[in-house]
Amino acid sequence: MDSSSSLYPPPPVPMELHTENREKLLKHLRENLVSSSRPLHGFVLLQGGEEQTRYCTDHEDLFRQESYFAYLFGVREPGFYGAIDVSTGKSILFAPRLPAEYAIWMGEIKTVSHFKEAYMVSMVHYTDEITEVVNNQYTGTGKPVLFLLHGLNTDSKKFSKPAEFEGIEKFEKDLETLHPILTECRVVKSKLELDVIQYANDISSEAHVEVMRKIKPEMKEYQLESIFLHHTYFYGSCRHCSYTCICATGDNSSVLHYGHAAAPNDRTLRDGDMALLDMGGEFHFYASDITCSFPVNGKFTSDQQLIYNAVLDAHDAVISAMKPSVNWVDMHKLAEKIILQALKKGSLLVGDVDEMMVERLGSVFMPHGLGHLMGLDTHDPGGYLKGAVRRAEPGLRSLRTSRDLMDGMVITVEPGCYFIDALLVPAMESPKTSKFFNHEAITKFRGFGGVRIESDLYVTSNGCVNMTKVPRKVEDIEAVMAGAPWPIKKSTYENGRS
Repeated sequence: MDSSSSLYPPPPVPMELHTENREKLLKHLRENLVSSSRPLHGFVLLQGGEEQTRYCTDHEDLFRQESYFAYLFGVREPGFYGAIDVSTGKSILFAPRLPAEYAIWMGEIKTVSHFKEAYMVSMVHYTDEITEVVNNQYTGTGKPVLFLLHGLNTDSKKFSKPAEFEGIEKFEKDLETLHPILTECRVVKSKLELDVIQYANDISSEAHVEVMRKIKPEMKEYQLESIFLHHTYFYGSCRHCSYTCICATGDNSSVLHYGHAAAPNDRTLRDGDMALLDMGGEFHFYASDITCSFPVNGKFTSDQQLIYNAVLDAHDAVISAMKPSVNWVDMHKLAEKIILQALKKGSLLVGDVDEMMVERLGSVFMPHGLGHLMGLDTHDPGGYLKGAVRRAEPGLRSLRTSRDLMDGMVITVEPGCYFIDALLVPAMESPKTSKFFNHEAITKFRGFGGVRIESDLYVTSNGCVNMTKVPRKVEDIEAVMAGAPWPIKKSTYENGRS
């Protein structure tokens, strides 16, 4: 049985979170319309998510709301539409009209008045009434304009789906205006959003500590995943996980997105392995994203400590440097440089570190970006808005944002150091980079795997706050794994290790 949680029961989430989000969108949308000399008329219209069956079967996977719709309305159920009247600010939900048989198999059919109260909107109608209701609410001239969501998610490379319904041809459609404005709204979090993200971090931090306490050689990787998921759900009401858990041990920890169906967290843990556990619970749609790395047997070897502390020093240096207007590309380079310096000090590398930076040697050991925006999605959108430019260089081209930091942003800091043969061998053979390697020393680390340390930070007016509360120092990790207490405290930790 798990140890009890100081976070149980989970806190209620006020629907004011979503009313504030709608007000924020309206403010920025109206400013955009005024600046482009357009009338303040029309309706933002979003279509919520639909339940999907698995292939040709009648099995429905657990529904999770589409994120933009969740941001504005907080609706848990599938099949809804939502509208906001740009002129009046009224919010309208459209619920699916369910057949009587629904009550037999699925439970009570809730009334429109129930949804109006539960989701704090101005009015609720049925989805087959969209055309009639929007026309009746419209106070402008000509066809009502529908501001529909359509734009590229630069993380997934997929386009958001604009709303579709019977009768939409009777309206003027605007597919350009809404997406960048609504996405930018999601980049800076409100106080209520930060509270939810903090809770997701708190319960997920507890779960990571629980895994540290229970891990031992001869377990299976999926048992670590199970411990984490049980704790976040049993105590934290996190029915969803933010992403597929990465429970990598041994050489698997050099596989950046390990845990997928073809590599399903199924290895047996061995004494002497490093574990890299990247897991985050989701609470009320909002994500956490935490990675802890530590030895399976609870004691760091000198080699493990060398690589771990290189990554920890990079993690802490970035957090100490973060504040508004700091550029994220510069933070990535800072992390790379600190890791290269540590590898040189540990005699794995030789030569001038600045020259290594010019040759992009850091990307051999850390091919992924330093971190990403986080919120309703683990990889929140908006990383390349505001004129941010993609970089082409190795490592930098993997960045999910190149923006300057802003007060209220939530972003992960996740430096790593991995020994990936597919990158290491070509670099050791390249005439440009071969000279930097102590070939005999580096060969000992082939098969080591990797280390990643990931925390979730929100940027403040003069620095940042670390929302993640897990042991990070070597001595703290070893103590917790040996049975020492690690109470989750209510305070947050600024600009440093937690």
